[in-house]
Amino acid sequence: MKIPKCFDTLVVNGFVDEVIRQLMSGKEADVYVVQSHGEIRCAKVYKEAGKRSFSQQAQYQEGRKVRNSRQARAMEKNSRYGRKEQEEAWQNTEVTTLSRLAEAGVRVPKIFSYIEGILLMELVVDEHGNPAPRLNDLRLTAEQARDYHRGIIAQIVLMLCAGIVHGDLSEYNVLVGTDGLVIIDLPQAIDAAGNNNAGKMLERDVGNMTAYFGRFAPELLASDYGKEIWKLYASGQLTPATKLTGQFTPCAKPADVRGVMREIDSERISHERRQGSASGTK
Repeated sequence: MKIPKCFDTLVVNGFVDEVIRQLMSGKEADVYVVQSHGEIRCAKVYKEAGKRSFSQQAQYQEGRKVRNSRQARAMEKNSRYGRKEQEEAWQNTEVTTLSRLAEAGVRVPKIFSYIEGILLMELVVDEHGNPAPRLNDLRLTAEQARDYHRGIIAQIVLMLCAGIVHGDLSEYNVLVGTDGLVIIDLPQAIDAAGNNNAGKMLERDVGNMTAYFGRFAPELLASDYGKEIWKLYASGQLTPATKLTGQFTPCAKPADVRGVMREIDSERISHERRQGSASGTK
């Protein structure tokens, strides 16, 4: 196919030899199959903010680190410079998140380069060497559904132990590769400790996956891994090796609201100090 103009810089600098075809068009990006250094890879081309259909960005951006106080003020005022910085931060989140998750052992595509809004990464394939299908494209047996459900719960736990919540996980952004499930689409990923919405989003991610696999193995619908996982994380007891039951029993004791608020305030202050220290080193 004719090489889209957005690839000019990658072609000139030798990162892309050929654009073979468009693989898919999503709410925040278009994905192409390309040839790069003699290998078949995929290129994710991020859409401009005005062309994206992803909503409620504010709740995802809470707690994200910024380079310095000038950037933070501009983003808060929503100035032209601030919108540009916000857009770059939105895209950079996926790049940094993929790197962090890969180091933590989470199954995500390998990154090769990121240049001018285009992320060049591994093309996840199936057993025949074709682009791997999304979970939504498959019809599973009950046994497959139970197996994949166990696998995705383990991946969600690994992500949370690395301090990250996907925030938009569903059967549409999980690929079925030759070696199992691979999680994709992470520009909206959130900091589990720095975002007040993290617990609800974690539970929603787990709920989405359980609802999908529950179509094929209905007994999964009775589980409640989301609340169990978040409770263990919030109490500092969650590890990749933690054995989960899929059950959650609310505490019968009256809630210590003041104590909880003190802990939240303490964590918020610590988080702000860490951000301030990070900005001061830039």
